Amino acid sequence: MNGMRRQFLLTLAVLPALAPMALAQDRRDHERARVALEAGEIRPLAELLGDVERRFHGRVIEADLDRDDGQWLYEFKILPPNGRMFVIEVDAATGALLRSRGQVQTRP
Repeated sequence: MNGMRRQFLLTLAVLPALAPMALAQDRRDHERARVALEAGEIRPLAELLGDVERRFHGRVIEADLDRDDGQWLYEFKILPPNGRMFVIEVDAATGALLRSRGQVQTRP
């Protein structure tokens, strides 16, 4: 058995074991977000999505909640009508825009 084939078969054998770990991580992330919301550390995602959709052209296609240096941040990937995705990062507590990447399209 050559090395490449052996590596492929090992990868296939390990994948089922990784799936429960990914699901457990998703549950932990969900739990962290719920606790932060209940503690008043972040605003509800639905509120922030509404704010983002009013401020920017496009549809949110992904949202991630992270904690960076003690600050909760939402990263939103937005796909505008021109098809050139851009990313914004907002303070999860206030909704203030912190950073952006790509050609951001704001509404008037």
